[in-house]
Amino acid sequence: MAPPPPQKEIVYNKLLPYGERLEAEAARFLAQIKDNLARAVQLQELWPGGLFWTRKLSTYIRLYGRKFSREDHVLFIKLLYELVTIPKLEISMMQGFARLLINLLKKKELLSRDDLELPWRPLYEMLERILYSKTEHLGLNWFPNSYRPGLSSPKTFVLNVLHRCSVESVLKTLVKSCRPYFPEDATAEMLDEWRPLMCPFDVTMQKAITYFELFLPTTLPPELHQKGFKLWFDEFIGLWVSVQNLPQWEGHLVNLFARLATDNIGYIDWDPYVPKIFTRILRSLNLPVGSNQVVVPRFLTNAYDVGHAVMWITAMMGGPSKLVQKHLSGLFNSIASFYHPSNNGRWLNKLMKLLQRLPSGVVRRLHRERYKKMTWLTPVPDSHKLTDQDVTDFVECIIQPVLLAMFSKTGSLEAAQALQNLALMRPELVIPPVLEKTYPALETLTEPHQLTATLSCVIGVARSLVSGGKWFPEGPTHMLPLLMRALPGVDPNDFSKCMITFQFIATFSTLVPLVDCSSVLQERDDLSEVERELCSATAEFEDFVLQFMDRCFGLIESSTLEQTREETETEKMTHLESLVELGLSSTFSTILTQCSKDIFKVALEKVFNFAVSNIFETRVAGRMVADMCRAAVKCRPEESLKLFVPHCCNVITHLTVNDDVLHDEELDKELLWNLQLLSEITRVDGKKLLPYREQLGKILQRTLHLTCKQGYILSCNLLHHLLRSATLIYPTEYCSVPGGFDKPLSEYFPIKDWGKPGDLWNLDIQWHVPSSEEINFAFYLLDTFLQPELTKLEHYATGKLEMSRVPSLVSLEETKLYTGVEYDLSRENYRETIARVTRKLLCYILDNSEDDTKSLFLIIKIISDVLQFQGSHKHEFDSRWKSFNLVKKSMENRLQGKKQHIRALLIDRVMLQHELRTLTMEGCEYKTSHQEMIRDLLCLSTSSYGQVRSKAQQAFFTALGTYNFCCRDIIPLVLEFLRPDRQDVTQKQFKGALYCLLGNHSGVCLANLHDWDCIAQTWPAIVSSGLSKAMSLEKPSIVRLFDDLAEKIHRQYETIGLDFAVPEKCIEIAVMLQKSEHPGSNFTGLCSEEIQLGIQRQKEKNAEALRNYENLVNMLLDCVEQRNLPWKFEHISIGFLSLLLRDDRILPVRAIKFFVQCLNHDAIVVRKVAISAVAGILKQLKRTHKKVPICPYEISGNPKPSSIQAGDRPDNQWLHYDSQSLPKTKEAWESCCFVEKTHWGYYTWPQTMTVYAPVEHQPKLGRRRDELTEAEQIIYDHFSDPKFVEQLIKFLSLEDRKGKDKFNPRRFCLFKGLFRNFDDAFLPVLQPHLEQLVADSHESTQRCVAEIIAGLIRGSKHWTFEKVEKLWKLLCPLLRTALSNITVETYNDWGTCIATSCESRDPRKLHWLFELLLESPLSGEGGSFVDACRLYVLQGGLAQQEWRVPELLHRLLKYLEPKLTQVYKNVRERIGSVLTYIFMIDVSLPNTAATKSPRVHEFTTRILENLKPLMEVDEEIQNHVMEENGVGEQDERTQGIKLLKTILKWLMASAGRSFSTAVTEQLQLLPLFFKIAPVENDNSYDELKRDAKMCLSLMSQGLLYPQQVPLVLQVLKQTARSNSWHARYTILTYLQTMVFYNLFIFLNNEEAVNDIRWLVIKLLEDEQLEVREMAATTLSGLLQCNFLTMDGPMQTHFEQLCKMRLPKKRKRDLGSVMDTIPSGDLVKRHAGVLGLSACILSSPYDVPTWMPQLLMDLSAHLNDPQPIEMTVKKTLSNFRRTHHDNWQEHKQQFTDDQLLVLTDLLVSPCYYA
Repeated sequence: MAPPPPQKEIVYNKLLPYGERLEAEAARFLAQIKDNLARAVQLQELWPGGLFWTRKLSTYIRLYGRKFSREDHVLFIKLLYELVTIPKLEISMMQGFARLLINLLKKKELLSRDDLELPWRPLYEMLERILYSKTEHLGLNWFPNSYRPGLSSPKTFVLNVLHRCSVESVLKTLVKSCRPYFPEDATAEMLDEWRPLMCPFDVTMQKAITYFELFLPTTLPPELHQKGFKLWFDEFIGLWVSVQNLPQWEGHLVNLFARLATDNIGYIDWDPYVPKIFTRILRSLNLPVGSNQVVVPRFLTNAYDVGHAVMWITAMMGGPSKLVQKHLSGLFNSIASFYHPSNNGRWLNKLMKLLQRLPSGVVRRLHRERYKKMTWLTPVPDSHKLTDQDVTDFVECIIQPVLLAMFSKTGSLEAAQALQNLALMRPELVIPPVLEKTYPALETLTEPHQLTATLSCVIGVARSLVSGGKWFPEGPTHMLPLLMRALPGVDPNDFSKCMITFQFIATFSTLVPLVDCSSVLQERDDLSEVERELCSATAEFEDFVLQFMDRCFGLIESSTLEQTREETETEKMTHLESLVELGLSSTFSTILTQCSKDIFKVALEKVFNFAVSNIFETRVAGRMVADMCRAAVKCRPEESLKLFVPHCCNVITHLTVNDDVLHDEELDKELLWNLQLLSEITRVDGKKLLPYREQLGKILQRTLHLTCKQGYILSCNLLHHLLRSATLIYPTEYCSVPGGFDKPLSEYFPIKDWGKPGDLWNLDIQWHVPSSEEINFAFYLLDTFLQPELTKLEHYATGKLEMSRVPSLVSLEETKLYTGVEYDLSRENYRETIARVTRKLLCYILDNSEDDTKSLFLIIKIISDVLQFQGSHKHEFDSRWKSFNLVKKSMENRLQGKKQHIRALLIDRVMLQHELRTLTMEGCEYKTSHQEMIRDLLCLSTSSYGQVRSKAQQAFFTALGTYNFCCRDIIPLVLEFLRPDRQDVTQKQFKGALYCLLGNHSGVCLANLHDWDCIAQTWPAIVSSGLSKAMSLEKPSIVRLFDDLAEKIHRQYETIGLDFAVPEKCIEIAVMLQKSEHPGSNFTGLCSEEIQLGIQRQKEKNAEALRNYENLVNMLLDCVEQRNLPWKFEHISIGFLSLLLRDDRILPVRAIKFFVQCLNHDAIVVRKVAISAVAGILKQLKRTHKKVPICPYEISGNPKPSSIQAGDRPDNQWLHYDSQSLPKTKEAWESCCFVEKTHWGYYTWPQTMTVYAPVEHQPKLGRRRDELTEAEQIIYDHFSDPKFVEQLIKFLSLEDRKGKDKFNPRRFCLFKGLFRNFDDAFLPVLQPHLEQLVADSHESTQRCVAEIIAGLIRGSKHWTFEKVEKLWKLLCPLLRTALSNITVETYNDWGTCIATSCESRDPRKLHWLFELLLESPLSGEGGSFVDACRLYVLQGGLAQQEWRVPELLHRLLKYLEPKLTQVYKNVRERIGSVLTYIFMIDVSLPNTAATKSPRVHEFTTRILENLKPLMEVDEEIQNHVMEENGVGEQDERTQGIKLLKTILKWLMASAGRSFSTAVTEQLQLLPLFFKIAPVENDNSYDELKRDAKMCLSLMSQGLLYPQQVPLVLQVLKQTARSNSWHARYTILTYLQTMVFYNLFIFLNNEEAVNDIRWLVIKLLEDEQLEVREMAATTLSGLLQCNFLTMDGPMQTHFEQLCKMRLPKKRKRDLGSVMDTIPSGDLVKRHAGVLGLSACILSSPYDVPTWMPQLLMDLSAHLNDPQPIEMTVKKTLSNFRRTHHDNWQEHKQQFTDDQLLVLTDLLVSPCYYA
């Protein structure tokens, strides 16, 4: 039976020269993996077996792709899924498995839903366990990212964030990959699971929506939509549409909708939501509007993710109604001017991202609809596919902003990427405007920024330009003019210009064969017009190549800095020079690769003459010239070698005839240059070098032993290149068409190949595979040159021979290469010999001349090469892989996909595949020789020379990373150096050893290996090294090392598992995997003895882990208890111990005792660690409390509602706080059903609701000492000891950092744990302390008592009624005292204390506390400050209770209402804040019942009644209230003003917080605010005016629902008739912001647009000058964001107004007063002029067709009376300012006559008047 086809293999493997052998190799490898993985799982060996073979599977995928049958694919996935979800799995293993599983699931088209189904719950449980861990904050679980107490420098904080992301992102990616395979009922189950969490006032809302976004499957087939998104879509979109003020979860909803839209194009009708979607996206860009706008800070952090917004938009495009495109055009019209390069701000990045992502999103969608293979995923229905017209519309709406963004302040990268994608879709619309900008930029010399920006954009569109195609056939004709004009960019003085020019030329020459086809014109007559044009143009190619070379020679000559370089004697080129060198050589070799033979000959001649007629210094210029020569030789080796080799050999032989030369320190320049040239040109195809082998061998013999360093290094390079050329496998040509261009033009017409992609199946790569002759040549070289050197070194190492140090060593360094394809074992294995000799030499040098550091450096280099080098270096490979991906990105065709890359790129990719194989397949076995070398490195890492140490350590770390199991046998050797009892270790060795433990930032950290054996050795060793007498541990560098070491261990430690069991399910799958065929394994299944043995081994392993764990704890404790251990090491040790707390084992008793005693340690660092640790220990000792299920519907006596209804319903009424039925007696308390968590029951009830069982089923309270466990007794004894407690309280009430301390949650956890585990056992000891602390008003004592009280209240959760009642009798007086002594420093802590006490507690349990707080918050005793503080504390408590205390909220509101006219500012602000929380619960979200809590509507109605007196007055409202309460009753008006001040505070506080604003009621307050708000910006205004202004600014930014639009406009129109011009002025500023922030909602309502237009035009004719000018500004803004358009009627309207006759000026008597009131006509005329001016200013960056005429109209009014003249002048000067930059372009729009008038105006004398 034939094997089933593989899922998807890497195609490039077939193209390798040994491709046919890979089939068998892969099958062998896969069989091995399947068998061993299955065995490991059945034998319960997760580590090392399971982990090792899963890693091998990842390697397999890297090398061969998914080359296994579908059956195997499914089995691998199922096995890994089971492994990942093992509950006790260590995090690091979990991450390893998860990454592989993600990789297996990545290509979802390979497996359909029928092949694979994965459950969702295990993943959810895993996320819950890890991301919402209940024990992590107590330090019982260290994830590779937890927040570590005690060691939080800013550095660790940043790193923690990064780490946390890594685990979190791996988990989230895992869920994303599994999502398509969740079963069809998953959606309903998820909704049942997470809906109960959706309480919008609670943090659980964020959690619920995050889970929904992550888990809900959206790729179900259409017939299952009923079971998929239709279950939740209406509910969620309703929620999204009605929520305001961007709570954090709104962004997650957007991400969910974006994904839904993308996966179900055409199955959802988005049209009703489009205006809302676009309005919100526009708001989320946070663009500034108007002059003095206050941004609500929430918006900056919670804005939408641009990527998802773009996904959503692109998925909604197309379809029958072109609504989305219309809005998208509107969006770009309204924000276009923000893209102008002169604008800059923090919003710019978002805008650029939007531009870059949109085109790529559309391209991705087009690819999916038109080019992608059909898979099991739902296809887009034809009705909703994007049509060509859709694409054109899209490109047209986005091209303008993109062209502006080319010159943006942030650089042109985003614009270039956008253009690349746009040009794929519509080259004819995109490329011409880009070229229009490019040609002038190439001419200009003064603006280099413009040049680099345009060139990088042209590079982006290069491929579309050159290939032309049906849309843009004239594209290719632009290529030659562009190339010729770009040449001057090769400019030695401007580095960035030079680099971009190289990139530009290289890009174009890769795409086009440089062949002169002009002769074809005579022979053929069937060419199209464009082809004829191209043929005649190609005659210029030769010219171009030669000019380019001249430019390069110029560049090289200007880089020859002989005079300065010689003195400084720098070995290397500077960084910039090396970049230029790279650019030059790669561009030149690209050009020559693409040349025809004739052009090449001319070029070769030219380069040869240049190289031999000059002598270059070998550092900068020499390298560049040699590079150019190498490029030539590489392209056509035969012709070129003929010229170069004989020439160089002759010169060198001639110059070295004389033996004296061998000993010269400085060599002749000519000799050096020729050596350099020769060494570079031998980097070519080995076969072509064979004819010259004798000559080359002679040269080597002459030059290898030169004394001059430069000389012998060049000679070694020659040897090195010869060996590489002869023995490696590599492609020999990269031409863009297979077979090159040397066919006669009659057969082959190159123009057809412009911009053509390579054909993956006919790549026809020319490989160089070493022939036997070449291998013989290589061995001849090695035998001739290496063997004698090795013998010499061996003699030297045994001390027979004096060593002339350097030459022999270097030659050794360079000859490190022998990787043939078949190893020929008959020859000597040079690797082993080199290793052997090096070891001898090393021992000798270390014994005799340790100061010979240079030799030591070389030895390190040799060892690391022998260990690692396999023909290419890892880091080189990585950087090549990176650059390959960059080039691929810049040239790829995303629209068609299917690997349509250029041939050179494809060849490169195949070569990379070969290197990847050599890097992964060779050398990971760990042999004794390796072990010896690693030991040598360790020895060098602890040498006495700093530089030697650091070089050796780098090599050492790399080696540790390469060989799998070497760390274990190295650790003991490193630790030897740290033993405190050794006298023979030097300071340097000690330091070196510490560095070896620390590791480098990316690699292995020996001190923290993820393994009990290793940690149990290293940690105690680190601590006890503090006892060493020989070391001076105070030395700063060593102190710092210990700090870094401790910090790194803290940062990287993750809890190590103790239990490695494998569940049954895994084993079943493993058996199936072992049995599966193709490639079948020839291993038989395991017999039962083996399996028993495996289980036995696994049990032993668990037991051993436990033993190790306890040993480690005991060893660390032994270390700490040594008398003379320095404090530093004591702290390190305590830190280590704190990492060993776990949630599955209680800490050994001895350690518990130690930590409890540390609570009273002298050092505050230790006390902090101990507080955390003891809190954790108490959590470990917590007894479990039993829960029972209840039915909420039975308790309330109400049936289950049929549809979902959130909020206050009959069936959750019983949760409310009701003072009539509080549990005040033991019976009531015990029969009351307490629900602790606040969110239960608000949205829906969970499927099974559980609460704690009655008292008799719970663990026993009030135990005697003999009923406690040993661990509990220790804690009990200490905390019952009054002395201990007294000391503890003394320490806790000390200040830590003055003024910075806050309520400390860790201490709170400690006390909560004490009272939870031992109920009220310690109260008698603590009570006197509490009373004493409360009475002391110092900040730190108050904080201490607040922490203890919060711990008491939360810890008393399960106490019996009697105990609780007793507790409150004690607490109430304490709290009263505390609240009356509250101060500025402590009110925050008391607020936190009460909030913490009420968090997640049933309010009925805390009725004592609430009654106490509500007694009389505003008593006035202790002054206004105490009142404000009490309100703050009360608010903290009530806010935690959210919706369950309507009665308390009503009582509080009733109490506050008469006090709203408070005089003191601080109390007013606090009341404002409290009101926000009172009304928070009144939300207008969909399917939410009206709340029982206070409602805004009723409150506002009452307030408006009291503000009537202010509404009716017309005069301006002044704030003339004295700040003392005068005797007697004040009039209504004063009361009104006081009330208004408080109301303003409330509106300001709720602007950014509440979920929905009650617009209708607040609108009635608007006219009042318009009246009060000041017009000018002036901070000296009183509070009332400032607040009114702020309030308006915040309200204008609010989100409006469509039904509210008419109401707002109603108010605005009414105010426009007001007598106060301030009010009329303020409307306009309000209008600007409101319209922009709700743009599409207004645009969707035609009537509203007309109203606004009417309003603005009416206010243009206002009698007050300021109002008129503001109206003009508003009009220009509305025109600019395309809200209104400049149409005929509007223009005529203004022109009519301008023609109003002005009254004649009468000659006045000089004495008479001028009439100040302007006449109506003048106002109207001014209105007309302002209208025209608004139109002109509305397009600051371009000149629309109507503009010239308007400018002419305006200029006619230059001599009108003021204020008209002023307006005209301002307009003209603004016009001049904004159009000055691009005046050359803009001039084109005007006729000559108009230009005359304009020039006259803009530089007219009136400017200087």
